[in-house]
Amino acid sequence: MSVIAEHMTRDLLTVGPEERLGLAAQRMAGRGVGAVLVMEGEQLVGILTERDMLRAVAQGFREEAKVAEWMTRHPETIEATDSTDHAAALMIHGGFRHLPVLEEGSVAGIVSIRDLMRVALQDMSPRGV
Repeated sequence: MSVIAEHMTRDLLTVGPEERLGLAAQRMAGRGVGAVLVMEGEQLVGILTERDMLRAVAQGFREEAKVAEWMTRHPETIEATDSTDHAAALMIHGGFRHLPVLEEGSVAGIVSIRDLMRVALQDMSPRGV
């Protein structure tokens, strides 16, 4: 059984809740990521995703808008020792594509639906070829 720690991204992009939304979007685009963790110090307070950004654009966000106004508060999380199957079930049932990962109560990474698809495709690969 594959565990999240083997597949999560540890090189996190984080922002503060008071950061301007436009700057957060630029940072996300610059790193090529679909979600950024919103932190106050060591505390996870939200996640800002491409969907949140799309909602902000559709609703005509102000240039001075802050991340806190558009982020998803109190996101679902998963433990690094949990299985990739558990993560996939959470994502499917919750309707989201990114999960913050915790180790010993602290944010340690993020796992995406794309990461989980890589796991699934590896499991389907022919062996010995």
